[in-house]
Amino acid sequence: MEKLVAQFPKHISDALEIARGSDLRDLGEYAFSNVVICGMGGSGIGGKMVAQWFSSVAKTPIILLQDYDIPSFITGKTLFIASSYSGNTEETLSAVQKAAKLGAKIVGVCSGGELYKFCQDNAFHVIKVPGGNPPRTMLAFSVTQLVHILANAKIIPSDSLDRIDKCRNLLNKELVAIKEEAKKLATFAHNVQLILYSTNQYEAIIIRARQQFNENSKQLCWHHVIPEMNHNELVGWGGGKPEFAVVFFESQFISEQNKLRVSITRDVVLEKTDKCITIQGAGKNIFEESFYFIHIVDWASLYLGELNHVDPMDIKVIDYLKDQLRKS
Repeated sequence: MEKLVAQFPKHISDALEIARGSDLRDLGEYAFSNVVICGMGGSGIGGKMVAQWFSSVAKTPIILLQDYDIPSFITGKTLFIASSYSGNTEETLSAVQKAAKLGAKIVGVCSGGELYKFCQDNAFHVIKVPGGNPPRTMLAFSVTQLVHILANAKIIPSDSLDRIDKCRNLLNKELVAIKEEAKKLATFAHNVQLILYSTNQYEAIIIRARQQFNENSKQLCWHHVIPEMNHNELVGWGGGKPEFAVVFFESQFISEQNKLRVSITRDVVLEKTDKCITIQGAGKNIFEESFYFIHIVDWASLYLGELNHVDPMDIKVIDYLKDQLRKS
């Protein structure tokens, strides 16, 4: 797992090479009315990331779907992107088959499996990424392909891949600082009830963080976003306890009003627990800053796993769940 985390910047480069070798220019000929990205877990979080990144410039709504069933608005004018690293995720396979029956334009992203076969059998576009690794370690590949697809469909700016390309330079340049921050975060998160907060446009990033602490560190935590949490969870801090430990992911690119909200929220939290840290973002834009946060947490989840004496690769409980579903 450590090797795979270390290769994250290189994965960006490798993913860009795959994207630039995939000819999807014909997608630009369609007038899509909406985009649905279907994916679960490590394959799905990239969909939420790109939907949030491009929400202010996308020419159509971009929706993340994480279920067996599909929304009723899907038609022949829908761009339906099925993202399943293994190609065998049953929720994604169910949804993409239903979308295809409604005439949606299908594009697959996978390493093989049933999704790859389904796309090939039906002459749908499919981008194949390297297989054999845990899906959560292949985020760079899924995110990059999603950006590539959306750019070719003229949903987002045509130069969007260039923004992804520049992210690896930041990660390589800041690696020492990233790993130092990650060690501090892991030590902070050990033997506490971890809570993650960010502003709304970074929700995908803290969901990713929660997933990494769940899978790599075998530790539960929860997350919420500002300003929404100021309308509900903030009141819940009336029952806050010292064992709660809060991490604020603080971006450079948030509104002045949200900066004020973060500051006030932090003050409320500190009345109930002294366990509160802030991770400051770095980078020239939200793309670079997102990858910066992600790389810190990826390393932190490994370090925390060591402190918890667990195997970051172990997902036996998920394998058990899938086995039980097959038997039913």
